[in-house]
Amino acid sequence: MFTINVDKECGCFKRSMYENNQSFTSKDAALIEAQAMVQTMNEEFCQKHEFALSENGDNFNIAMSARPQEGTASSGGCCGGGHCG
Repeated sequence: MFTINVDKECGCFKRSMYENNQSFTSKDAALIEAQAMVQTMNEEFCQKHEFALSENGDNFNIAMSARPQEGTASSGGCCGGGHCG
């Protein structure tokens, strides 16, 4: 069995049609579903988080991290002081 595991379930995930720990008999089916989930989560969720897919044996893991906010040093190096534009 191949499993898709979402490490942390944010509010958007809980309200979505997706379920955590889905199992598949086919690795290809699990991979296709996991890739579709990550794409949808990154494009259609609230944009507070980023989601990334990794593979670990028979498991596909979807990790969540905070999305860098615009106007911070982590987005293009601008400090937000108004002198970069």
